[in-house]
Amino acid sequence: MSTPEHPDRTWIEEIEVSGERLKEKIESLAAEASVRRVRIKEPDGDIAVDIPLTVGAVAGGAIVLAAPILALIGAVAAFFAKVKVEIVREEEIQEDRAD
Repeated sequence: MSTPEHPDRTWIEEIEVSGERLKEKIESLAAEASVRRVRIKEPDGDIAVDIPLTVGAVAGGAIVLAAPILALIGAVAAFFAKVKVEIVREEEIQEDRAD
């Protein structure tokens, strides 16, 4: 957990994904513990979809995204051959503990 004395480190990476692999990539990112947010960008740079990954739920060990979000991802994938995916990751800094 982030506190003023121990802030979390956040970084952003950007990848390019084909429209046909977009849903698969978003689902795999949602399963990663360090990913906090995913933004799907149109080719002109506008953000088409902004997904905070607190909307997913764990079911049987896999992340399940809400149906409206999956429909939105499908619509974006249908319109664009390639999109950029911006991934916001967070790493909690661990305290050194003396035992």
